[in-house]
Amino acid sequence: MEIPAGHPEIAQPRVGVLLVNLGTPDAPTTPAVRRYLKQFLSDPRVVEIPQLVWQPILRGLILNTRPKRSAEAYAKVWTDKGSPLAVYSAAQAEKLADRLGSDVHVRYAMRYGEPAIEQQLLDMKEAGCERILIAPLYPQYSGATTATVMDESFRILAEMRWQPAVRSLPPYHDDPAYIDALKISVEGELAKLDFAPDALVVSFHGMPERTLFLGDPYHCQCQKTARLLSEHMGRELTVSFQSQFGRAKWLEPATDDTIQRLAGEGRKNIAIFAPGFAVDCLETLEELAIEGKEQFEAAGGENFAYLSCLNDSEAGMDMLEALVARELSGWI
Repeated sequence: MEIPAGHPEIAQPRVGVLLVNLGTPDAPTTPAVRRYLKQFLSDPRVVEIPQLVWQPILRGLILNTRPKRSAEAYAKVWTDKGSPLAVYSAAQAEKLADRLGSDVHVRYAMRYGEPAIEQQLLDMKEAGCERILIAPLYPQYSGATTATVMDESFRILAEMRWQPAVRSLPPYHDDPAYIDALKISVEGELAKLDFAPDALVVSFHGMPERTLFLGDPYHCQCQKTARLLSEHMGRELTVSFQSQFGRAKWLEPATDDTIQRLAGEGRKNIAIFAPGFAVDCLETLEELAIEGKEQFEAAGGENFAYLSCLNDSEAGMDMLEALVARELSGWI
């Protein structure tokens, strides 16, 4: 059929995959961190306080004090290529694209910061992606993580005249591919140590306790991940929750309290890892690897090790390929 004169150009139909992570400032500076935190902490999915109450607190106090401290923390883990979270996320997208082949258009985005979900979805649609899998890289579901990624994606889709067909990656907290990847990664990291840990600590990102009673499955899914991994590895794991913020009661036990308690109980050697994070970031490399070590040693501990996230490791990419390929069934 001959295309009518003046007809808009239409790209060849393609299938797309958009990997989405939390986000990062674009530089370890106070202004950059302030921009990032303003967007992050203004999300009502993240801070469930009425905006009329919260915004004056955010703009009047938090954004005038916290960015400087956070920028100093980011500077400790920043690399020559940029933020670790951005570097590993880009590597995951590149390696996944190689594995899936030219029939699948793979991109990555950040919920807060750059590259933004909006621009990536618009670019993918422009490139001919008529079917897109949106993949929030959060193994355990939370309204403050997975849900807000989908909120933002749906907001963008609502403004499109010609929408692509869309699927989303479900939480994979108990998926055998995920548990297997964690086992391979953790055991591989442990084999590199020059000491045998007396305790293995599993640190998940914290959430306000009220989210559990409001119906968020996050806490239960974290506990299930730890239980399945413990059974698969055949060893005990100590579960904790990190990154508490504000005065509200958070999920317990807190990671910093757990680290100090173990040292006080005479555990001289511990290793800690964070399976809820798809890639290493500020919360793992600074809060756990640096601050956690200092807390443990100050409490009388001797040997402390932080075990890396899956990142773009072979085990991690095997898992990601398996999860994504399953969700693309029927499309490729």
